[in-house]
Amino acid sequence: METRCGTVRVRASRVFLLVASLSLLLPANLPAQRPGDAEGAGPRTARAAAPDDLTGYWVSIVTEMWRYRMLVPDKGDYVKVPLNPEGRKVADAWDPAKDQASGNECKSYGAAAILHVPGRLHIYWQDDNTLRMDTDSGSQTRLLHFGGSPPPNEAPTWQGYSVALWGGDEPRDRRDGQGGPVQDSAGRLVIAKELRKDADYLKVVTTHMRPGYLQKNGVPYSGNAILEEYFDRFSDPYTRNTWLSVTTVVTDPQYLIEPLLTHAHFKKIPDSSGWDPTPCRANEPR
Repeated sequence: METRCGTVRVRASRVFLLVASLSLLLPANLPAQRPGDAEGAGPRTARAAAPDDLTGYWVSIVTEMWRYRMLVPDKGDYVKVPLNPEGRKVADAWDPAKDQASGNECKSYGAAAILHVPGRLHIYWQDDNTLRMDTDSGSQTRLLHFGGSPPPNEAPTWQGYSVALWGGDEPRDRRDGQGGPVQDSAGRLVIAKELRKDADYLKVVTTHMRPGYLQKNGVPYSGNAILEEYFDRFSDPYTRNTWLSVTTVVTDPQYLIEPLLTHAHFKKIPDSSGWDPTPCRANEPR
């Protein structure tokens, strides 16, 4: 089972094989947003401080969990998800017809699952401190807010409330890339060769989500779930493509016995060709 406690990060390999999933560990600690460069200057906007450009159109490339993402799994097929007894009970009661009739056909398009639904993304700045992500699958919109916190009376939504920050300085490999476990600054064991000093990724933490599905076949997450995501953009010198790798960690004590870790990969495309907004569907992959 591909799960892991704590915060984990994926760094994609320079040689990207479409038939394999790409993953390295994520950093354990993420410092606060950096202030402006000039002494005495106020903090820069998130857009001005961006170490990398995530904007543009992206198409998902399914490199892992193919049959769970491209097809609707059979009822009761949740072997890849660390469900507790209560979570299994909810999954075993899945009825897509009831979801459709009750107006809950978007339950598998919520923030905790949307990047695993095959389709396209359009990412752009809504304003200097809000990064917007539209999906053609399910016609969903996510707003990634830099700074601030959810309003106290914010009503839960499918996409929840997302707080974003750019990654900061992390510990460099203390063993000069020789591998083997070492302790990070939080005392957790990580692989030494995968520690980097890097600031070119985006961390997003999402709360205030409506209860939804981690898989199309009714595998649940609750309204108390916390979603952590790490977005990493990189270029492949062999294919000359630009990629976006996203690591997702869902923590949900109500339905999961431990956090669920998954990965999604996207290839950048030149324009909106193929952009095909579709409504949520309760019993189809898209």
